[in-house]
Amino acid sequence: MQRLNRHNFPGAHYSERVIQFGEGNFLRAFVDWQLDWLNAHCGTDAGVVVVRPRNRAVATSLNQQDGLYTTLIRGLNEKGEQVSETRLIRSLNREIQPAQQFEAFLALARAPQMRFVFSNTTEAGITFAAQDRLTDQAASTFPGKLTQLLWARFEHFAGAADKGWLIVPCELIDHNGDALRAAVLRYISHWQLPPAFAAWVDDCCVFYNTLVDRIVTGYPGDAEAITARLGYEDRYLVAAEVYSQFVIQGPEDLARELQLDRLAPAVKRVKDITPYKAQKVAILNGAHTAMVPVAFLAGLDSVGEAMDDPAIAGFIAALLRDEVIPVLNLPREELIAFAQAVERRFRNPFIHHALLAIALNGMTKFRTRLLPQLLLAQQQTGEWPVRLTFAFAALLAFYQGEQGDRHWPLQDDEQWLHYFAQQWPAVRQNPNTLEQLVHGVLSNSQHWGEDLTQRPGLVAAISQHLHTITVHGMRAAVTQLR
Repeated sequence: MQRLNRHNFPGAHYSERVIQFGEGNFLRAFVDWQLDWLNAHCGTDAGVVVVRPRNRAVATSLNQQDGLYTTLIRGLNEKGEQVSETRLIRSLNREIQPAQQFEAFLALARAPQMRFVFSNTTEAGITFAAQDRLTDQAASTFPGKLTQLLWARFEHFAGAADKGWLIVPCELIDHNGDALRAAVLRYISHWQLPPAFAAWVDDCCVFYNTLVDRIVTGYPGDAEAITARLGYEDRYLVAAEVYSQFVIQGPEDLARELQLDRLAPAVKRVKDITPYKAQKVAILNGAHTAMVPVAFLAGLDSVGEAMDDPAIAGFIAALLRDEVIPVLNLPREELIAFAQAVERRFRNPFIHHALLAIALNGMTKFRTRLLPQLLLAQQQTGEWPVRLTFAFAALLAFYQGEQGDRHWPLQDDEQWLHYFAQQWPAVRQNPNTLEQLVHGVLSNSQHWGEDLTQRPGLVAAISQHLHTITVHGMRAAVTQLR
């Protein structure tokens, strides 16, 4: 079988205009996949040079396939139909490892046509290291390396205003563009570089805040069958879901120069990214957090099984429609469309998402994903929302860690593991102490940001649900909800 490379599979080759910090699955099935479509259909002509963000040497690289690889996009489309399609990606040209190819790395800064920087270096990638020096080959952090490139470009083009870069981080942190800009400016100050350079970075470079959303599962488990169908060997084959969303806050230069509007509605240009972040956290992440304890205690093991269960799927749909969406700050029709897309994503038959795999740190996840909606819903209606308080109670029930002969691991902060390990045996000995357990949880102001027992009726609402769950079982309890 033929190896995938540009000799065996000649085709389009695009001008190098994009630097990409990060070689991982997500960027290849998200940014590079989008650029490849724009190159092929809109004449964008944006070739990508990948920069490894870490300094450690690696034995394999994308250069082994001349940057070529295949994406496998599969799941349910907007009509609920199962789809699966492959695409040979040609937007990626080559890969550089800065610590081993430092001159080639700096040469990127001197290329006049270079214009865009994308990155995904994990949530911990946008950081500062005081030990880094401008003369290091190369700086240890991604912002340090980017500062080295920007300084080399500033010097080479004598601070020309039209040689600034459009910088688009995709790391999953709030206001990622602002954070990256702050890290670069900190390096400039730390390295005592000229004020004129800092002004050039501020005035001539743009750091975009972004929100990215796509499940990328990586090298597929059924790769052998797919390879046989493709007719070539691809070590960098990457699978992803159909859904894709890229929300970008910043000037229109990026969208105009890359023709990103041709990818609407998957790409959204917005003035304020905040409500879109809230939408994702509350609807996508919140639905996961509400689902896990309810579905698991009802005897299910995966997200797909939960969505195939009418009672659980109905619970999640009603929770989003009636209690979460009404308190979010976007047009209702847009929020409903997003929620429907989330439900399709959860039903993706190509992704097996174990409930226990997303049960980690459930107490913190509830605080960040669902507690704001729970409190806002009560403020708007004067009543505690039935399904959000039920999800809260289900979470507390989950932290028993056992149900009959069924036992499961609990992973959370030690304070919570210790608390539940003490309280649940006491409740089993004396069911009348159930409300005491709930009171102890809600009174932890350090965790919740306030003493939730001071919210009238909340302890009683959660305790009633928890009593129903413990006495009648989750299946009966969720079925009784109205």
